[in-house]
Amino acid sequence: MTVKISKKIVGYQVKDKSKAEEAPPAEAVKEDGGRAGRGKSADIIRMHEKLERPEGMECLEGATYKIRTPLDDHAMYVTINDIVLNAGTEHEQRRPFEIFINSKNMDHFQWIVALTRVMSAVFRKGGDVTFLCEELQAVFDPKGGYFKPGGRFVPSIVADIGAVVEVHLKRIGLLEPDELSEQQQLMLKEKRAELEARESGGAVVDASAPATADGEDYPASATLCHKCNTKALVLLDGCQTCLACGYSKCG
Repeated sequence: MTVKISKKIVGYQVKDKSKAEEAPPAEAVKEDGGRAGRGKSADIIRMHEKLERPEGMECLEGATYKIRTPLDDHAMYVTINDIVLNAGTEHEQRRPFEIFINSKNMDHFQWIVALTRVMSAVFRKGGDVTFLCEELQAVFDPKGGYFKPGGRFVPSIVADIGAVVEVHLKRIGLLEPDELSEQQQLMLKEKRAELEARESGGAVVDASAPATADGEDYPASATLCHKCNTKALVLLDGCQTCLACGYSKCG
């Protein structure tokens, strides 16, 4: 940046770095409520694009998720590595730092590499990165999606990747888990048992029984829920109710 000096220079002064470090910055004083000068550091490290790996930490903690689709014989493996900011302080936070996707199928190699590089850049940029989950899961394949074990409908492979990112962000605390309460789960199990007993001609069905091997533990008459994309929407007490997420058209 070019600065135009309109006045005559009459003197100069060299800044002393040691003195500058002793004096707390104005931003640090504001964040610490004026306590920065009492010997407690108030500098909070936030995620930004110039943040690099900590020295001596060539490896980062992360998790690898497996995606298997009926469209391909080979599975995809999504690895998301995280970086821990402000470790050991009350401001400690775990943020995603990079993502890699690997598969034996090379048909999707180009767009997968492009997607992972863009997503990694967004992770390092900082700010709210949770929007990636919604944006990726809104991508539809013009050839049609597919159902996963458990009856959940996935509109595309990209949407499946977005679902994995959402699971990871919930795991590290950036997203709140949307789990049902114990009472809601118990009520849905009882309703499911009643419905299955009615469809099976009065046979008794154990509501606490585990899911089948393929994960499809919902009645065969269930339809697709537009909220959670799971084939678990049934008619209960005259109202369409989802046995997976608890959604009900009657409120």
